[in-house]
Amino acid sequence: MQATLDHAMMRVEDLDASLDWYTTHLGYEEKGRWEADTFTNVFLGPEDVHAEGALLELTYNHDGRTYDHGDAWGHIAVRVEDVYDAYAGLMDEGVEDYRDPDSCGGSYAFVRDPDGHEVELVERDHGAQYSLDHTMLRVEDADAAIGWFTRKLEYELFRREEFDDFALYFLRPEDAADEAMSVELTYNYDGRSYDVGDAWGHVAVRCDDLHETWDTLVARGAENYRDPESCNDRYAFTKTPDGQEVEIVTRD
Repeated sequence: MQATLDHAMMRVEDLDASLDWYTTHLGYEEKGRWEADTFTNVFLGPEDVHAEGALLELTYNHDGRTYDHGDAWGHIAVRVEDVYDAYAGLMDEGVEDYRDPDSCGGSYAFVRDPDGHEVELVERDHGAQYSLDHTMLRVEDADAAIGWFTRKLEYELFRREEFDDFALYFLRPEDAADEAMSVELTYNYDGRSYDVGDAWGHVAVRCDDLHETWDTLVARGAENYRDPESCNDRYAFTKTPDGQEVEIVTRD
């Protein structure tokens, strides 16, 4: 199954402010836009994003609603060459001082966008500056979540980090380029539960044939949440065991 991660979707309350933040501070450019009667979707990414690289989708609903972040979604992470230099540059540009590299052991850092979405800075020796490295999701049952991504999407667990009170698991297609985005599953050992909220929307995977991929997912026991027919045969949605939405899309 071809299931490269295509994009991560977040909802925003002020589209102009969000676009200004991502284009000014991360150097993103608009890659596509869909204007509907009640909402607008804008796709963003670095100018030189890799062919297998993921984009960021910002969704703006025209009714002026506000959003609940919940805690089942954690953050998006973007690649930088040097986390100290990148963080200092963002501070000079007036970005909120949230979690600096020293507070994170010197290996990563966090900032927040205008809607409070967390953006992690991680050092990588591949991929365009500020390209999407991973999307973090919190899960209540690590075995079930890992099993879902490996069984349904044929992902491989390519990195794991075990700590005293939590663990991190990184998954993506086994033949994905280094520049492709991955999913980071965070599992806390204390048995807590999570609220998905509505500020985060979904991750999307791209496929060659929407109906064939959908039929395979359903045959493997994926939740039949929004099938292709209900989405005008343009895309479809299923859900992970934790209720996080996964969109299936095709790309030229």
